[in-house]
Amino acid sequence: MSLNTVTSYRKELGLRAILAVREPISLTQANIAHPKYSYKLRGLDIVRANQVWSTDITYIKIAGGMVYLAAVIDWYSKAVLSWRISNTMDTALVMDVLDEALLKYGKPEIFNTD
Repeated sequence: MSLNTVTSYRKELGLRAILAVREPISLTQANIAHPKYSYKLRGLDIVRANQVWSTDITYIKIAGGMVYLAAVIDWYSKAVLSWRISNTMDTALVMDVLDEALLKYGKPEIFNTD
């Protein structure tokens, strides 16, 4: 589809792009007292479900400000095992996501997170 076609459809439907505006974002800062470990999964063959899970938090900008999305993903199947959206980035958000994944799917061999 050409750029002109997209532009004409946007005009016809009354759609407009929302431009990102730079605002300071409150992100988690590393605690220098905690040790840093080398990346342990490099070269690991992931051959079955529940071998390696991963979790992360990201922010989503909305009209009223910011919401936070936390999710647990199985590396083998690429399935999202559990997720939550919250207006606060706190321990409860991450623990609820992890607890749900553990309840539904049991314990993984490796849980990878930053």
